[in-house]
Amino acid sequence: MEATILLVEDDPSIREITKLGLQDAGFTVDTAADGDDALVRFRHDKPDLVVLDIMLPKRDGLEVCRAIRATSAVPVVMLTARGDAIDVVVGLESGADDYVTKPFEMPVLVARVRAALRRAQLMDPAETITLGGLRIDVLGHRVTMDDHEINLTPTEFRLLLELARRPGQVFTRELLLDRVWGYSYLGDSRLVDVAIQRLRAKIDPALIETVRGVGYRAGR
Repeated sequence: MEATILLVEDDPSIREITKLGLQDAGFTVDTAADGDDALVRFRHDKPDLVVLDIMLPKRDGLEVCRAIRATSAVPVVMLTARGDAIDVVVGLESGADDYVTKPFEMPVLVARVRAALRRAQLMDPAETITLGGLRIDVLGHRVTMDDHEINLTPTEFRLLLELARRPGQVFTRELLLDRVWGYSYLGDSRLVDVAIQRLRAKIDPALIETVRGVGYRAGR
């Protein structure tokens, strides 16, 4: 899979080891050591994916992620120093697609990166779907209700699309991890729950039903 990755990490040793690991996996890797440089390189190099540490000098990773999301749907994988739920929630709310907890194994990061890149390529551009009062335009990557556009992150868009394609079908968290995030055995069900919560806050919450003890489904 040929792709260019922007790796943003302030620790020189971690940055170098991670760069080499990603290059060994076949990726072209550009690097940045602080938040300001990350945005300059992002705008200039236009990478296919960003691996972004949260703790950065000058401008932290959360602020960088929000700035990226203001103009781009490029996949973002966050690097967090710990796996606390608050870190996961804040990272996802900033627009990240996924996260990896430090210290991490390179095969895990590579798998997450490949999954994120695959997700970005799997949309059917000819498809348009309606759910309730929502219109989902796959080609335009837009969701509208009464001609008003609803601003969704790339992950929220894919999650809504997956549910809306099969209204009434119950999706377990594990199935959604596989369909939306592109993996199961590496996944964390909190990704699903946080994304569902954020999606409901942006659309009619009645359109996504919780099936207790099982998972979620789109209302018919």
